[in-house]
Formats: sequence, C-alpha cells, structure tokens
Amino acid sequence: MNLLWDFDGTLFDTYPALVEGFVNLSGRELDRAEVLTWLKKDSKTAFKHYGISEDLRGEYQRLYNLHSVNSRPFDYIEEVLTSVDHNFIVTHRDKESTLMLLEKFNLLKHFKEVVSVEEQGFTRKPHTASYEYILNTHHIDLVVGDRDLDLIPARHLNIKTVAFQNPNITADFHIENYADFIPKVLNHL
Repeated sequence: MNLLWDFDGTLFDTYPALVEGFVNLSGRELDRAEVLTWLKKDSKTAFKHYGISEDLRGEYQRLYNLHSVNSRPFDYIEEVLTSVDHNFIVTHRDKESTLMLLEKFNLLKHFKEVVSVEEQGFTRKPHTASYEYILNTHHIDLVVGDRDLDLIPARHLNIKTVAFQNPNITADFHIENYADFIPKVLNHL
C-alpha cells in the first residue's frame, strides 16, 4: 500500500503558522478564523479575497516558515505512516522547511520522496503534473489531503482519496483524526 500525502494541514498542524504569516503579510488586523477559511480553500483565493498581490508569495513563504518552526505533526500520524509500504509527499511548501520539520520529529525515514511543487518546476495543485511525476515510478493507492485542491488531481488520475478534517470536500473517505485511519480507511481497501 502506497500513500501520497499533502503536508500542511494534513501531516502537520501548520494552519496556525499559515494564518499568522498571512496576517503579518497583510499588514492589517484580520479575523484569523476567516483567514483560515480562505486558506483552507487555497492561498491563491485568499490572496485575491484580501487584495494581496501574488508578487508577495515569496514573502508569505518566508513569514510562514518563520511561524511554522513550532508546528507539530498530528497525533497518531506515525502509526499510519508505519502501517503502509511507502509514503510520498507532494507539497506547495518549500522542500528545506518540509525536510526540517520531518527530521525534527524523526518522520523523514517514513517517506520515499518529498516533492516541492514550485521548487521542482511543477504547476501548483490542483494540476496533476506533480502527482504524475510520482506515478511514473510508483503505484499510488491513496491520496490524503485536507483541501479539495489536494484531492482533485487524485480524482482525475482515478486514485482513491481521504479528506482529513474537511467533511465538505468530495473524497472516498473522510476522517477527523489519524486514530481512525487504519480502522476506517485501510481496513476497507
């Protein structure tokens, strides 16, 4: 069984850092719950909604990385990672900070490959190119993500999907915590 994972909001609880980075970038006092709602759609939509130029994406990444150093993996994630054959990550996050957080929590050993979409020249999700890159060398049985844009490429490629902490998106399975992953997902494949 091979799983492809999103990183932010799926493996690690980075939304507090994403929100703080976004609020800092805006230079305004924004309602953090509302910002989170927009970021859960996707950052491009959030930038547009708040009238922030896409030219500031690099600065947003810097602020977000600064805030995310204290982010933690979700509970029970290591049990899920060790219960399958191979794990892969496809993320919009920069590769260096992704690897740093995985190493900090001794999780890097569970991943066969980490793909940073923009650093490796892929079009951002929901485009399928980064997923196709993984599929060129490995079979993927399941894609796990917290936003629709994580699961759209999988659906286009006919791969089963798991929505994490987001009951409002189309997926084959929906879970709220990883303690339920093995009994509610893996045991039903």
